[in-house]
Order: sequence, then C-alpha cells, then structure tokens
Amino acid sequence: AVDYEMNRAFMLTVMVSNQAPLASGIQMSFQSTAGVTISVTDVNEAPYFPTNHKLIRLEEGVPTGTVLTTFSAVDPDRFMQQAVRYSKLSDPANWLNINATNGQITTAAVLDRESDYIKNNVYEATFLATDNGIPPASGTGTLQIYLIDINDNAPELLPKEAQICEKPNLNVINITAADADIDPNVGPFVFELPSVPSAVRKNWTITRLNGDYAQLSLRIMYLEAGVYDVPIVVTDSGNPPLYNTSVIKVKVCPCDENGDCTTIGAVAAAGLGTGAIIAILICIIILLTMVLLFVVWMKRREKERHTKQLLIDPEDDVRDNILKYDEEGGGEEDQDYDLSQLQQPETMDHVLNKTPGVRRVDERPIGAEPQYPIRPVIPHPGDIGDFINEGLRAADNDPTAPPYDSLLVFDYEGSGSTAGSVSSLNSSSSGDQDYDYLNDWGPRFKKLADMYGGGEED
Repeated sequence: AVDYEMNRAFMLTVMVSNQAPLASGIQMSFQSTAGVTISVTDVNEAPYFPTNHKLIRLEEGVPTGTVLTTFSAVDPDRFMQQAVRYSKLSDPANWLNINATNGQITTAAVLDRESDYIKNNVYEATFLATDNGIPPASGTGTLQIYLIDINDNAPELLPKEAQICEKPNLNVINITAADADIDPNVGPFVFELPSVPSAVRKNWTITRLNGDYAQLSLRIMYLEAGVYDVPIVVTDSGNPPLYNTSVIKVKVCPCDENGDCTTIGAVAAAGLGTGAIIAILICIIILLTMVLLFVVWMKRREKERHTKQLLIDPEDDVRDNILKYDEEGGGEEDQDYDLSQLQQPETMDHVLNKTPGVRRVDERPIGAEPQYPIRPVIPHPGDIGDFINEGLRAADNDPTAPPYDSLLVFDYEGSGSTAGSVSSLNSSSSGDQDYDYLNDWGPRFKKLADMYGGGEED
C-alpha cells in the first residue's frame, strides 16, 4: 500500500520501443526512455491502539479512583499535527473512567469478581480514540481486566430449613456451606454452635463429617414438637478467614418407626398449638354451617317464587289504567232530602218495620251468611289449575259477594225536575241484539257478557 508517511513521491523510468524494425536508411534508435514522478497525497487515517486487547491483572476490591493503566492510541498522520481524544464505547458495569486527552484509565466503582458482569474472572471494556481531522477518523481498543479473588465473602449455611424427629437417634440434619469466593478462600469450613444463648448448645450438637459437611442433631432425649431457630457459625479458610452466623429453621415433629414425620406432627411442627388447631376447626365448622344455611334459604326462596308464578293465571293478569276526567257531570238538583233516611239499618227487623222510604242496597246485607264446607288442604296439589277454578266457582256463586245488583225503590220521586223522564230511554233497535262481542273484552267483562249473551256460568 502507498503510505504518505513512508514515501511522499515515486520516481519512475519509462522506456518505449518500436516493435517493427525501422526502415533502412533511418539513423536513430528504435527505443526511447523518459522519467515520471508520482506524488502521494496525504489523507486522514484513523488512530489505532498498538496493544489492542490489552490485558492487565489486579485484585478485586480496589478503591474508587485507582489508576489502572494508560490505554493510549497512535495517530499515523505524523505530518498533520492532529489531536486524539478518548472516550468509552462499552463499559457494561460502568466501573471505569478514561481521561479524554491522555487515555489514563481509573476506577469509577469497586471492581467485584463475583459480579454477573465477570466472565471467567475477566472484565472487558472497549474504548474509542478519535482525531480532529477532516473528516474525523476513529479507532477502537479493548481492555481486559483479570480480577484476582480476595476473601471478601463470608460463607452461607445450607439448607435454610430442615425437619427432625422429637426423639434423638432417629435422624440427623446434614448441613454444608456455600461461598461465592474461589479457592483458597472457601473450604474447608468450620461449623460451630454459638455460646449465647446457652439453650442452643444444651439442646443441639454438631458432628463434623469432612471439610464441607457436618451433621446437626438433638443432644437431649426429647424436645417438644415445634419450630426452632438454631444459629450456626460458619467460618471459611480464607486469609484472613471470614465467618457468618446463619440461622437454620428446624421443625421438630413426632415420627413413626421409619423416622418420617406424622401428619399431626407436621401440623404441630408448623407452629400451631392445640388451641390454635381447635380454633381453626371451629371456624371451618361455622363457615360450613353458614354456607349450608345460605343454600337452604336460596332453595326455599326459589321454591316460593316458583309457587307464586304457578298461582298467577296469565288470562287474569290484566293491567288496566284508570282514566281521569275533569268533568263527571252535574249534581242533584233536588237537595231537599232527609240524611237519616239514608243510614244503614242496624238489623234486618228494623229494616222490615221501617216506614216506606229510601233504603241502601249498595252495602252487604246483615244476616246469616251461607255456610260452605271447608275444602281439605292438599299438601301438594297435582293440578294448580283445578285449584284456581274451584275457588273461582265458589266466588261466582256467592250471593253475598259484591256487586249487589238490585232495583232501587223510591216512594216519591219528586216533581218539577228539569231532566226528562227515564221512561223515554229505549234501545236504538227493538229487535234482538248480538252481544257476543262482549266475550272479546276479557275476563273483567265476563259477568256482563253472561248477562247479555245469555250464557251460563261455569
């Protein structure tokens, strides 16, 4: 490739020769040479990092602001006198800063080897170097930081929960520890019971199996069923060693001959005493009773609603409107009458012995009413329609039931009335009339249709 910084110009010698021989008699050479000078024009080239994929090693946990290295780039345009500026292109955890003028890299946060951004103990970041040429050009460089592990994580006890029988020697609990660090800052681990509170070492004991495992078991012969928080101190082998007091939640329960926790024991081990269990059972019974009563009430309500629907005859379900009229006619012109003559007689004898006059027939007469046999009540009638029709016939055949149709008897009608005589009223036709259309007016006019139509009541 042609590089301006290496060669600004090239000198070439060009020779030209005639392929065909010259004609006889021409005294000149059959070839000729000439010199050619080629000048190279300088263009802006991108800066580059001489040690791309630069790898450095340091311990994790260095404080913020620590200078790690200088990651500088080179601009190949030596004759342009350009300035290079640096910036971050990729920094996943935002742990690093770079000086824009000299490329010095410092920490912006504490580097942690146990972070999710670390892959195989290596943290990787990419930086950008840009010149100020026209147009500007840029190059990239990758910095790899290998983090050396230090003992900065205390071990954690596993498991967090366990189950054991209330009598010893039936089973034990195997315990271990987990440490986020790597060798040599992990196991072998030391498992211990704390001295405070004293009941811990009195009731429990730890047996070491190897550098990673131990067994937790009961020291006493019997421990009441329940849930117990047992603190255990776990120490790693780092330099300096770190320890952590973890709590394991142990459920102590009665067991069968196979060492398995029984069902009642499991409930007791869950931290529920006898009183709590009884209270829960009572609440369940009350809840079930309320549900049962609600279901019975809903069934009964549904049955009553269904019965009411059966008792309603669709033909009788007639809804009429009362029309209001402002003018209902004039009053009586004859206001000269005795109000006492219009009072209801107290007894039938008094009515019979009373002198002739006006008597009211629009009220129910006082006297012995006909007695009807009491219809036996059928618990579950098979036909609701028969029941309704029987009651309807009894009501229609009752002579004392309203309205009371009778003739008003007047001793004296008076004289001098301006109204004409009612005897002048007659039918528009003296012939027979067809009143069958009254049957189409519905059940409210059935009695009127029977009177004028000549039909017989059912």
